[in-house]
Amino acid sequence: MPVTPRPIPSVPWQTTGNHWLTLPCIHPADGAVYAIGVLHRGARAAVEFAGAREFEQGQGAPLFRPVIRVDGEERKLAAEGIAWERAVGWLPTFTCTVGSLLLRGTVFAPYGRDADMAGAVYAVTVENRSSEAHQVEIALEGVLGHRQQRVRTPRDFDDAHRVILGDDDTIVLEGAAVPGMVAVALGADGPVTREISDASAAAPTFALRRSVVVEAGQSTPVAFYLAVGPERDGACATVGVLRRRGWRGLLSATREALQQLEQATGHDAIDRLVNRNLLFAYFYGVGRALDDAHYYLVRTRAPWHSLGATVRDWEALMWTLGAVQLADVGLARELLVRTCELHGYAPGQGVHYFDGTLFEPGFVIEGAAAYPLAVDRYIRSADDDQIVEEPVVADTLYVAHDDLVARRDERLPLYSTEVSPSGVQVRFPFTLHGNAVVAAALDVLRRTLDEDTARDVEDPAAVRAAMQRHFARDRGGKAHLAAAIDLAGGSDQTDDPAASVLWLPLYEALERDDSLFRRSVRAVAPDDGGLLRQIARLLGPDGNTVLQWLRRAPLDQGIAASLVDADGRATADGGDAALAGLLASTVWYAVHALGLVEQ
Repeated sequence: MPVTPRPIPSVPWQTTGNHWLTLPCIHPADGAVYAIGVLHRGARAAVEFAGAREFEQGQGAPLFRPVIRVDGEERKLAAEGIAWERAVGWLPTFTCTVGSLLLRGTVFAPYGRDADMAGAVYAVTVENRSSEAHQVEIALEGVLGHRQQRVRTPRDFDDAHRVILGDDDTIVLEGAAVPGMVAVALGADGPVTREISDASAAAPTFALRRSVVVEAGQSTPVAFYLAVGPERDGACATVGVLRRRGWRGLLSATREALQQLEQATGHDAIDRLVNRNLLFAYFYGVGRALDDAHYYLVRTRAPWHSLGATVRDWEALMWTLGAVQLADVGLARELLVRTCELHGYAPGQGVHYFDGTLFEPGFVIEGAAAYPLAVDRYIRSADDDQIVEEPVVADTLYVAHDDLVARRDERLPLYSTEVSPSGVQVRFPFTLHGNAVVAAALDVLRRTLDEDTARDVEDPAAVRAAMQRHFARDRGGKAHLAAAIDLAGGSDQTDDPAASVLWLPLYEALERDDSLFRRSVRAVAPDDGGLLRQIARLLGPDGNTVLQWLRRAPLDQGIAASLVDADGRATADGGDAALAGLLASTVWYAVHALGLVEQ
C-alpha cells in the first residue's frame, strides 16, 4: 500500500524516552512538553496524549510547560536565552537564567535496573546567585486537548478528555470512557498545590505548583513525576514508586545504564553519529506495551513518520535488532525470541501490526531469510548457540526453510519473491539481492537444522554460482549485474536502495574488490534522495567519502530520516528508528570490519 511521506516538524524537538514512554516533543524554546506516547497491544497502536491536535508542528497549547514565579511575580523561563545539551547522548538538559537565578533542568524517562518503569521526571534545580533569599514557585501548567491512537495515521478518541484530582497529591489525565486504555498521573517530590478547570470542559486545564525558598548562594531542586498506566490507579501507584525512589537515584541509574550502551570507534564525531542513532533505535524502534509489558519491535515510535507502528520482518531483524545487539546482547536475545513468537508463524509474508497480526500481505523472500541470518548474527556476537534450542526459534527456522524451498525455481537454484524489502512490487520475480540473502541464510540453515534436514538444504555455493551466470548482463561490452530477472531473458536494472547491489558483500555474495561488483556499483545512481542509499554506499568503493558525508549530515536532529537532500538534511519521514538502527550498525561495521576511517 503506497504511503505518503510525512513532513519534517518545523520545530527542532528535543526527544527522549524509555521502552515504556516516549517524549518526542520537548520544545527547545521553553522546555514545554507537547506530547507523550505509549504502545498499547490491545489497540495494536501507539496512544498519544497532547495539548492540541497540531502538536507535531508545535502549534496549539502544550500538554504541560514549566512556569516560574519569583517572589510572586511570574517570570518568563527563557527570556534571557536557554541552552540545551544532551547528557549521555539521550537526556535533554537545559540551562537558563531568570534574573539572579540560574535554572538547570533535566527531562528523562528512567531506565536501567530498578529504574525501568512507565514514567518520566521533569527536574529543575534553582541556584540563587544573589545575596538574599527568594520565594520560588515552579509549576507545571498544562491542558489535555487531544488524545489519539496511531498505527500509521492518527485517529482521535471520541470520548471526552478528563482531568481529575487523584490520590496522593496527583493529577490524573484520562478519557471519560470506561474501561479506558491509558491514564496519565502527575505528581511532585514535595508538597504541591493542585488546580484543575471544570472537568466538563472540552480541553480541561491543570497545574501542579511547588513552592520553595532558595537561600542566598544555595541551590534547591524541584522535581515533577509523570507516570502512565492502563487506568488511573496504576498510574498513580507508579507516581508513588517514582517519588519513593527519588529523582536523583533514578537519574543516576539511568545515566549509568545508558553509558553501558555506548559504542566506540576511536573517532569522536563518528561515535556521536553511531550512538545518537543507536539510542534512538533502541528506545523508539523497541517498546513495551502498556497493557501487557511485553517488548515489541516497530518501525518507529516517532509520530511524524508515515510507517508508524507497523513492522516488516526484514527491518525489525536486520535493521533495528542489529543496533540493539551492539549495545545490549541480552535484550537482543529476548527480542529475537519475541519476534519468532509473534511473526515467525509466517516469515516474510508482509507488513505486520506490532502484535503479529498481518497488516499488508506481500511475500518478501528477504523477510523469510532474515530469521536464520539474525540467529546466526546473535550466535556469533553472544557465543550462545543454545538459542537454537528455544522451541519457538527452532520452529521458526524450519518454517523459514520451508518457505524458501517453496520459492525455488523448478530447474535452477534461484529463488523468487513478490515484493522487495522496501515494499515495492518487483518487476521480475528473481532478484539479485534476494538470492544473495537466501544463499547466506541457506549457509546458516545447513549448520543449525537437524542433521537429516540439513542434508537436504540447498548448497549456497550453487545459488551464488547461478547468480553470477544468470544475473550478469552485457553493457558496453562488459558484464554488469541486473537487479532482477525472469529466467526468460527479461531483466530490470533498477537498483532499489533496500535491495541494492551495494549490499552484496555483506552476504558474501561478492567481494568488495571484485571487478563485477565494482562495475555494477558504478552504474548505480549515487543519490536518489534517500538516506538508505547512502548507508549502502558505505560498503562500496567510495565508503570513506560516504562516511565523511554522513558525519556532517544534519539528518533529522542527527537522527536518520527516510528522505534527505544532497546535504543530508531531512526532508520527510524523520525519526526513522529502524533506519537509525541500520545507520548505527552499518557505520560501526564499516569502521571496525572494513577499516573505513575519519579523514
